[in-house]
Amino acid sequence: MRFLILFLALLSLVRAAENQPNFVVIFCDDLGYGDLGCFGNPTIKTPNLDRMAQEGQKWTQFYVADPVCTPSRAGLLTGRYPIRNGMSSAKRVVFFPDSAGGLPQGEVTIAEVLKQKNYATGAVGKWHLGHLPQFLPIAQGFDSYYGIPYSNDMDIIQGAENYRKGAEDPFFYPDTMNYDVPLMQDDKVIERPANQNTITRRYTEKAIEYIKDNQEHPFFLYLAHSLPHIPLFASEQFRGKSIRGLYGDVLEEIDWGVGRVLQTIRDLDLDEKTIVVFTTDNGPWLAFKTHGGSAGPLRAGKGTTFEGGQRVPTIFWSPGRFPPGTVSEMGSTLDLLPTFASFAGVKGPSDRKMDGFDLSKTLMTKAKSPREEFHYWTRAKLHAVRSGPWKLHVQQRESINYGKVVHLDKPELYNLETDISEAYDVADTHPELVRRLLKMIKKHEADTADSLPDQLAARIPTP
Repeated sequence: MRFLILFLALLSLVRAAENQPNFVVIFCDDLGYGDLGCFGNPTIKTPNLDRMAQEGQKWTQFYVADPVCTPSRAGLLTGRYPIRNGMSSAKRVVFFPDSAGGLPQGEVTIAEVLKQKNYATGAVGKWHLGHLPQFLPIAQGFDSYYGIPYSNDMDIIQGAENYRKGAEDPFFYPDTMNYDVPLMQDDKVIERPANQNTITRRYTEKAIEYIKDNQEHPFFLYLAHSLPHIPLFASEQFRGKSIRGLYGDVLEEIDWGVGRVLQTIRDLDLDEKTIVVFTTDNGPWLAFKTHGGSAGPLRAGKGTTFEGGQRVPTIFWSPGRFPPGTVSEMGSTLDLLPTFASFAGVKGPSDRKMDGFDLSKTLMTKAKSPREEFHYWTRAKLHAVRSGPWKLHVQQRESINYGKVVHLDKPELYNLETDISEAYDVADTHPELVRRLLKMIKKHEADTADSLPDQLAARIPTP
């Protein structure tokens, strides 16, 4: 009798695991809305991502939580606007090698939510949520970590030739030894400076190894590429192959890596058990000209709250689960945590204010998205709000030099369905909409008044 009870319990666990999908998030850095073939790029070859979009769903109105690295990543992993957990700062916009802070340990990540159902959790690639031991992935719900803990242009060696000198030249190739960034395994530095010529390939290989090692039980893999953030690096196999120049070489290697990851999932018969999401942390870094990407039809890029800064190319892939096609409904990286929790059969945090929506029904049936509005934050300031097709700007940043504020004499209103490039301000002809959206802004600002203090400003004391 005891044996039968034990057998039935084990059978129940096996069936539960079979119904729990694996999750893979592939997250790029500074990739533009117009950089992929399936999103309209005419010269960069991305056959694997194009196939992924054809077999899956291409989301055309998908947003990140902030237009720069650190707060964007915090939003994805916690399902909360970065302002709530102190990860949006007016003093220091991202973490640096001398930063003393990180994502607060009291925050709950996707990895920690999935741990409720005994998911294996692994992080590969760029972290940028704190490089000190108490802030690394293994302290935030991940079983393992392999990657560079912050941006690949940091720890630059003083006096070394760098990427800024080559911004005019699409084929300028910097020396990887000029950037003393560490490559880490869990909480140990295993290579310094990291050889960034091979970093995309090595991230891909580590991701494949992780999938193979965890194929027998549900897993969550967060694969965050360090590129195409500048300085740009590609392996010899891809260097000089793209007519787009070095930027194209970098993206074509990332595309190759995506193809290898998806093929591994197919070869292991995990394709119908796995949900893969491909997207990026913000728009293209336009200041670096040919070494930066393209926002396509969208206005501006990284660092701004124009569409080019926060609307990102996004693909969901899960054969047999998600009907293929183009989805024009609104979504956000903020929605990944509640969506994954829904598919895994677990509950997200209920003891704090959350900003994500469960997109599972929209993904499976193409039903209307539960997300009908979005708030555009950066540098601890609410710059704009979207409700339906309407977007109201109350503050802006310069399109290229986004470190500078643009003070508006009055709010600007755009209809994003008829004016995707935010070219025609219609505030004067829709005063009632302006008033309604201003009320939404005030309400949201009041709702975030109890946010945690700035986590990015503190620096490690110098000896």
